[in-house]
Amino acid sequence: MLDLKSIYLYFLSAKKITTKTIRRFFFSTSFYNKRLLTESPSRFFFYPNPYLLSPFLNHKDTLLKISKFEANYFWSKSKNESDIKNLHSFLWLNLVDRKNDKESMKKIINDWIKNYGNYKKEVWDENILSKRIIAWISNADLFLDKKEDKFHKFFTMYLIKQVNFLKKNLNIISYDTTRISCLASIILSGLVFKEYYINYNFGIKELKKIIDSFFDKNGFPKNRNAENLIFFLQYFIIIKEWIQNAQEVVPEYLNDIIDKNLICLNSLKNDSKNLPLFNGTTEKNLDSFLIYLSKLNYVFNKKLKFVGQIQIIKNKKNTLYFDSGEPPVYEYSKDYQSGPLSFEYFYESNKIITNCGYGRRISKKTQLISKFTSAQSTLCLNDTSVVKFQRNNLINKTFGSTISDGFKIYDIAREESKNDTFVAATHNAYLSKYGYLHRREIKVLKKNGDVTGVDTLIKKKNVPQGLKFSIRFHIYPGISAIKTISGQSILLQMNQKNLGYWYPKTII
Repeated sequence: MLDLKSIYLYFLSAKKITTKTIRRFFFSTSFYNKRLLTESPSRFFFYPNPYLLSPFLNHKDTLLKISKFEANYFWSKSKNESDIKNLHSFLWLNLVDRKNDKESMKKIINDWIKNYGNYKKEVWDENILSKRIIAWISNADLFLDKKEDKFHKFFTMYLIKQVNFLKKNLNIISYDTTRISCLASIILSGLVFKEYYINYNFGIKELKKIIDSFFDKNGFPKNRNAENLIFFLQYFIIIKEWIQNAQEVVPEYLNDIIDKNLICLNSLKNDSKNLPLFNGTTEKNLDSFLIYLSKLNYVFNKKLKFVGQIQIIKNKKNTLYFDSGEPPVYEYSKDYQSGPLSFEYFYESNKIITNCGYGRRISKKTQLISKFTSAQSTLCLNDTSVVKFQRNNLINKTFGSTISDGFKIYDIAREESKNDTFVAATHNAYLSKYGYLHRREIKVLKKNGDVTGVDTLIKKKNVPQGLKFSIRFHIYPGISAIKTISGQSILLQMNQKNLGYWYPKTII
């Protein structure tokens, strides 16, 4: 049964989808497409360094050499959805041999404009479109001659047409991850083409709004997603590098958010170079991105012990992350995973205890399952997930699977002594329905790195009979768990190397 907030979101979703359908019809008209055509820029003020786009590429890809024959049939082959996104974003231009024949590349770009230069829903999606603009500008030397010609004017005219589309429709883009990529392309157009310098001023003002609204005081995303931290940092750095290359003054707030993002990244970094899997983060290795930062001379040494409401304990060979945070507000909760007080544990470069990660790239069903409390290394009472998620298809299509209720975290503690580091927190998510608080305490010994912990269910009111609880510690793939003869402990092994014993203990 829908509550009042869900009813409101349902009708708001219906309105948004109806409006979006009408807009798409209007976008497809010749009248609208003619309105997008404006003055063609006279020349490029500078050519951005294509290397700046490295974080968006698959580093396993190899150099491409495209022949004239291949160029003639480049867009004629049938493509699946994944191929459409990859091809029409044009990020593959970064992989093209710089010695490639310009005429072949001109042919590919020219054919694209003839076939897709007017709005088409699949290839004018804002995510694809913004990357295409950035890739075209960053790799323009592949297909533009030093001497301006008819193709140069034709190309820049349709490039600006796409920029105009993004600028006109920026206010209807609801997701900040999409807005930042759109703003980056708008900003770049204003830096590269002096006739459109107004785009730079517009983009920079909108960029500050995102920074002010989407990040906390430490520079961590308010949706508490570490993967988004990397995503935004990539764009912030690219924009800063473009501004410097254009000989403009970098805004102080941009330098500030980059510094804060880098500190957050350094705090979360561990020997495995993988992000902890909290709140919608997927498995992501940081090796290539850290090399990228080093080559651009971004140095960061400062660390925090508390980032995005995640407690971080680093001690010799051990790294432990403990989620002592509340869920974000529902606007930022579409990727939230219901795992309060969950933790992840690393020994050297090996992850031992993990959350299940996020099923974003697998299927919608897996994505939903990965949100549940049982998918996290925490306590689950009566097989019930801590928070409820919107299950209405119309709402999910518009806003994503946001949370419909929340909970409070309190009694957060962190104590440092000569012998150990102690962290703890309590949540009340099960209080109203089952009458219990859940408190988790974890201690890491500094001398030998031993980890001990206690989960406590605190009864606060009369509750239904027959409640049951389960405490799950998800073991990372490759780690084997062997029950000892006594049955009171578990031996964890990786590659026949003993990692230690796990003694489950619970206090009611």
